[in-house]
Amino acid sequence: MNTQEAKIVLETALICAQEPLRVNDLRRLFDDDVGADTIRVLLDELRQDWRPRGVELVALASGWRFQSRPEMREYLDRLNPEKPPKYSRAVMETLAIIAYRQPVTRGDIEEIRGVTVSTEVIKKLEDRSWIEVIGHRDVPGRPALYATTKAFLDDLGLRTLDELPPLEDAQAQAQAALLEQQAINFEDLAANKPASADEEAFAEPVTPADTSPAAEPAPVGDDGADGVDAQPAAETVVEAGTGDATEPAAPPPDGARELLPDDGTPPHPSEHDERVPN
Repeated sequence: MNTQEAKIVLETALICAQEPLRVNDLRRLFDDDVGADTIRVLLDELRQDWRPRGVELVALASGWRFQSRPEMREYLDRLNPEKPPKYSRAVMETLAIIAYRQPVTRGDIEEIRGVTVSTEVIKKLEDRSWIEVIGHRDVPGRPALYATTKAFLDDLGLRTLDELPPLEDAQAQAQAALLEQQAINFEDLAANKPASADEEAFAEPVTPADTSPAAEPAPVGDDGADGVDAQPAAETVVEAGTGDATEPAAPPPDGARELLPDDGTPPHPSEHDERVPN
């Protein structure tokens, strides 16, 4: 059997296979007369032969298989309009943690995510054959250790976990997310916050309507600093209104002296009308 015939056999087997085939499986096509290295060389040649077509030969974690190219997905989806299943954010975050941190326990996932991981999330990933239990951690309780499967890599079109897209900077992303959660809008706080005691202390005082000493009530019955009784408030007002305390008040007119009572208070308007002659 020449090289071309061997390539045709390999091509036919891979196209008809329901799942990826490993090199050891392909060797059985030739009764193990062809070595593994020769099989790999033939597979590389086949991959080059199919390069300009809509189907490509790829090497996955579980073996080799033919699959459509990503640019053909738009057209193939028209034959199968069913939408692929959508997974919640909790499921995708849990899968990402297992993929990049494996092997991990359920407690490790909860510590990273900060929330409890429900059993439904783990079961959904196991039913999809994306994760599996590979052992138990040697701690009290012996929690199960989860890791991704070859089916997970096959569905992503990868051979190893090293082909996963690298995280740019996990620590920087975590810090940025934390700062975003704790962001404070100082303008909104300043608009809604009442004035503090310090701000009120430095605020401009409000000038009262009348700050003269006459407007303040004088204490009754209190002695001054030198032991002399304080003057009544009424006398203080009269002295303040004269303008000059040393100058005696002008005497009233002759006609008006008779109209004033002995106590010096002005008469009632009705009394004044009775005393003034017509």
